Amino acid sequence: MSIEVLPSRQSLEQLDWSKGDGLLPVVVQDADTLAVLMLGYANAESLAATLASGQMTFYSRSKQRLWTKGESSGNVLTVLAVRVDCDNDTLLVTARPAGPTCHTGAESCFDKAPGNFLGRLDALVQQREQQRPEKSYTTSLFDHGIRRIAQKVGEEGVETALAGVVQDDAALLGESADLLFHLIVLLRARGLSLDDAVAVLQERHAR
Repeated sequence: MSIEVLPSRQSLEQLDWSKGDGLLPVVVQDADTLAVLMLGYANAESLAATLASGQMTFYSRSKQRLWTKGESSGNVLTVLAVRVDCDNDTLLVTARPAGPTCHTGAESCFDKAPGNFLGRLDALVQQREQQRPEKSYTTSLFDHGIRRIAQKVGEEGVETALAGVVQDDAALLGESADLLFHLIVLLRARGLSLDDAVAVLQERHAR
């Protein structure tokens, strides 16, 4: 899997390594939830290693060597994109973590880092589709097939509309949550993701 570099590959050639004595701060963000996972530092060699392997490699200031995240724990960070800031001296890395990022066992090194829960739910639904764990409601939906899933979306849509007209706020919120969940499952059953639907909204907004 190739790593996307934004604004372009040429931007890496313009990185300003001099400000930090050969090191650039690297902010790592979860690709699914957009939560900030950690802050590390990279030198030119560790950045090259990251681009070559697809796994986030830092320069450890304490160990004085290259350090691939998860090299001992297995909790690697698979890099999807690297973004360069306006001053060419900081990197924003979008990655998909394989387990907790923090050495404490937490998902993020920042306590209760804000993120997009729908993205986390979408990733979980994808995992359920692939692994099909027993006694999982999501597994049962996938096992029954796309027609049943589509039927559930229709049912939840009607119930949400009715709640909006004749029920209280708690009922409307509950039905809306059910509708969102089943819609995510339907998209995954078709090989799509919530991000794909959001991309359509973003394209329409840009017009």
